[in-house]
Amino acid sequence: MAKVTADKRKRLVHKLKNQYRLSILNSSTYEEKLNYELTPINVIVASVATFITLGLAFISLVVFTPLKEFIPGFTDSEIRASAYQNALLVDSLDEELRLKANYVNSLRAILRNEVPGEPVQENLEESKYQDIDLSISEEDSLFRLQYEEQEKFNVNDKAPAVATGMSVFDLNFFIPVKGYITSRFNLKEKHFGVDIVAPRNEVVKAIARGTVIQSSWTSESGNVLSIQHHNNLVSFYKHNSVLLKKVGETVEAGESIAVIGNSGEETTGPHVHFELWRNGVALDPEQFIVFE
Repeated sequence: MAKVTADKRKRLVHKLKNQYRLSILNSSTYEEKLNYELTPINVIVASVATFITLGLAFISLVVFTPLKEFIPGFTDSEIRASAYQNALLVDSLDEELRLKANYVNSLRAILRNEVPGEPVQENLEESKYQDIDLSISEEDSLFRLQYEEQEKFNVNDKAPAVATGMSVFDLNFFIPVKGYITSRFNLKEKHFGVDIVAPRNEVVKAIARGTVIQSSWTSESGNVLSIQHHNNLVSFYKHNSVLLKKVGETVEAGESIAVIGNSGEETTGPHVHFELWRNGVALDPEQFIVFE
């Protein structure tokens, strides 16, 4: 049985090595124009090489050219960031247009010897909103109570600790982002902050009033924003997808400054790395803020 199998293998190898001639003739004179000597092995090798070459050329064309933008899932991160910035710009333009319209309407009322901002009496009679009940409802009271409970322990802006004589441990800060801490403060491992995981596209907020002293990108931390606060405090917000503030801008406690992201080399998923420093010494943020 083994001998029969070996004979079949030898015959197959012999057939693959047989030489054939491919001739191209003139159909009228039967004159031979071209001829090639081929073997089945050469044909197979040439076919495989051609297939691999065409495949690599197609992949290179898609990966290294703008054609990849037409494939679902290959949208460039810069395009998404640009779309987000354009959405913010459109919203700002809409607000500016509304303010301009109010200004024009007020100016028109002044020229007509009317009081700006007060509608004409006959328009009030035709308004479909004149029968609205403006009394405080039970749902409104519950919403107010819930909101006050959530904001009870958030102090937006206290006087500087230096001026009031308070210790930094007496200050309360606004929560930068509500989420779950996956990595805590650890000086031995040189982890000088906390990693907070929150929903995608969550807005990151300033912990207190201050001035933006850094708004840039680094290869390790991605989009980084830092704020100088009173009492020589500096807060850092790293790995953001979008930065909403520039260097030199003044921000208030709770003001939106960035959008959570996954930028930089030292990250494995969307989160915010938050650090708090005072006089060049890293502080444990969990001693001042309840994140969860």
